[in-house]
Amino acid sequence: MTQVVPPDAERYVTDLHLPLDRTAGRLSAQIAAGFRSAVRSGRLTAGTRLPSSRDLARDMDVSRGVVVAAYEQLTAEGFLVARRGDGTRIAPLARPDETSAPPTGPAAAPAPDGPAEAVPRFDLWPGQPDLSAFPRDRWLAAVRAALRTVPHEALAYPDPAGVPALRTELAGYLSRVRAAHADAGRVVIMNGVAHGLSALAGLLRAAGHTALAVEDPTSVRQLPALAASGLRVVRVPVDRDGVDVDALAASGARAVLVTPAHQYPTGVVLSACRRAELIAWSRTVDGLIIEDDYDAEFRYDREPVGCLQGVEPDRVVLLGSVSKSLAPALRLGWAVAPPPVAERLRLHRARTDLGSPVLEQHALAEFIRGGAYDRHLRTMRRRYRARRDALADAIRAHVPGAVVRGVSAGIHLYVELPPGCDEDRVVAAAGRAGVAVAGARSMRSSGRADAAPPALVLGYARLGEARLATAAELLGRAIAHGARG
Repeated sequence: MTQVVPPDAERYVTDLHLPLDRTAGRLSAQIAAGFRSAVRSGRLTAGTRLPSSRDLARDMDVSRGVVVAAYEQLTAEGFLVARRGDGTRIAPLARPDETSAPPTGPAAAPAPDGPAEAVPRFDLWPGQPDLSAFPRDRWLAAVRAALRTVPHEALAYPDPAGVPALRTELAGYLSRVRAAHADAGRVVIMNGVAHGLSALAGLLRAAGHTALAVEDPTSVRQLPALAASGLRVVRVPVDRDGVDVDALAASGARAVLVTPAHQYPTGVVLSACRRAELIAWSRTVDGLIIEDDYDAEFRYDREPVGCLQGVEPDRVVLLGSVSKSLAPALRLGWAVAPPPVAERLRLHRARTDLGSPVLEQHALAEFIRGGAYDRHLRTMRRRYRARRDALADAIRAHVPGAVVRGVSAGIHLYVELPPGCDEDRVVAAAGRAGVAVAGARSMRSSGRADAAPPALVLGYARLGEARLATAAELLGRAIAHGARG
């Protein structure tokens, strides 16, 4: 049995008794499964120090490589953390199933045939990064560096547009990585993309705009805030080339919100032809393009696509944040805007909230300046690509007839369901099987919801490859056993 250790003692387990069937093969996978089960049951608690790979291999009479592979898989999934000088431990965020926090995506609601799980075993809700991968040590180092170097005077009320050091670093980073036309004077620090959208919507209304066009389908989370500004929200269809510019021109709107690098949720990249048409539209109507660059850093199978703002910097506002690349809790984002718009955003911040927290801005500036941000993104691209491949392959294997789209970038897949499937029933059946998924119907306007093929939007950032494969298998069973109309 696992040792019972007093709370004030060093928690170090020397006898794990992990189940191992040598005739079944895949020993590293069995060891990893044993650890997951022990964490979920509460037998191994957060902070528990585990034996070294060499010691555990000797205890279990397996090669050290088998244990190393299991530890690496569990670390990638967020169950373990390994630090030099401190060994390998159960991750601080690892919790037993019955005490897990409620999901941040789908609300717990009764399913048609019974109550849904309050906490899904497999959360494939889109738009959520792997929070266990937040680079705590590197961020702490950046915070410490900021505290050591920031002068006392910088702790006063900040420039409402943001700390100059961060605006300068972001301008350089976005020019280098996103081909933006940026300088510190065009950059305004916001509390995330949602804050930037809300502020811009208010400025558009004050400037006499009556309507804002958005893509169809689109994220439903942003619609209430846009409508609250007083603007009429106009839905413009998206096809395989991106937003339909002819439909946009017919809408009468002179401002549009687009996601050209990786359209949410379909994953379509705005084609070169449509990019040119969209820029031409903005010049013709004296309009404004709001470019949400929400996950452009995560690309896998294609060359990087420069932002629209770099092509027409005087008619495009580029919005971005670290919510997907680092963590939403930081509430750090930016707008790269034409100088007149940037100044109006600065005045808006001065009149409403006096700007963003200073120390966090200096920490992010140091994080970018020292190269930690680039290194973190490279690590996450590799991790997310492996998870994308695992989920896409498993969907193709377990959901015959499904079409997987939007795989070249981002942290979600757009999966068109096999013919005859009822999207709502699939979502409900998956929930009963413990798999939280989002249907695409709710992201479309009422006039287009029934015309499009049924589809799911599946996030893959938060789960390891093995769990993604299991989730896809359960999803396939849910479809096969009664989720068809």
